[in-house]
Amino acid sequence: MKISVIGSGSWGTAIAVLLAKKGYNISLWSWKKDESERLSNDRENKEFLPGIAFPDSISCTYDMAECVKGSHLVVCASPSVATRNVAKQLSPHIPEGQLIVNISKGLEEQTLLRLSEVYKEEIPQAKIAVMSGPSHAEEVSIGLPTTNVVAAENLEIAKEIQDIFMNDVFRVYTSDDIAGVELGGALKNVIALCAGISDGMGFGDNTKAALMTRGLAEITRLGVAMGAQRETFAGLSGVGDLIVTCTSMHSRNRRAGILLGKGKSLKETLDEVHMVVEGVNTASAAFALGKKYNVSMPITEAAHAVLYDGKSPHDAVYELMSRDKKIEVI
Repeated sequence: MKISVIGSGSWGTAIAVLLAKKGYNISLWSWKKDESERLSNDRENKEFLPGIAFPDSISCTYDMAECVKGSHLVVCASPSVATRNVAKQLSPHIPEGQLIVNISKGLEEQTLLRLSEVYKEEIPQAKIAVMSGPSHAEEVSIGLPTTNVVAAENLEIAKEIQDIFMNDVFRVYTSDDIAGVELGGALKNVIALCAGISDGMGFGDNTKAALMTRGLAEITRLGVAMGAQRETFAGLSGVGDLIVTCTSMHSRNRRAGILLGKGKSLKETLDEVHMVVEGVNTASAAFALGKKYNVSMPITEAAHAVLYDGKSPHDAVYELMSRDKKIEVI
């Protein structure tokens, strides 16, 4: 069976390696020709996932038509900012009924759409699913036990993708709550940025636990308002992904937050991380969604003020801590 992976960043590369080790023929697409040639020659992704050798069954290409031709499954791993452009490029090469699973986490900032909604707009002939959960590329690529959830409106589609991905180190559950799985995976990046800022400012475990708990409450409130199932946010794509992204140094969102908490500018932070920090764009979309659905999201609003309005992290923390007294609502 041939599987196409669209996007050769760390996560796309890790998934390509995972699936190749299961015995599939993998075609890995890069958006730059020189990058594709480099990956093909080096047989590893030295920039984003160094030290992980490519199995022989991975071929690298810059030609999207060649990449997806004859594929049973197309796995999309492009960052949120590139999703629509990639979907537009893909669409002419996608036959009716093609299985596509998006594994990127984010929202389209301009439209506030979930990424699966972008793919549905641009590739209406395809069957779209999403996969999310606590899954750092660095750990998946070396075979450390990891668990994800795949969601589709039709559970039979989710089950088919579950069978393709599952092995003895990568366990996959299924769900029909595509909105909840996507929103949990996207919105937790904003809270992870805040957890990193807390670490960078020298705060402790108490602070981080509070951010994660109240952050999850915000994510759940917004998700339910947008039609997701409350229970989904207690699962792998909600609290599971939130835990790993807020606590691990593999998390680029947490690393970015640490730099911001130490006083670096947003530009300096992004230059130093040198990878896509989805929480930055998602903070803007989440802020707008909170206003659109009239949902209280004080942590998200504080993150937006720090990122986009020049508010100091110290002032943001003070304002969060000195708000009016509340009854705890989960």
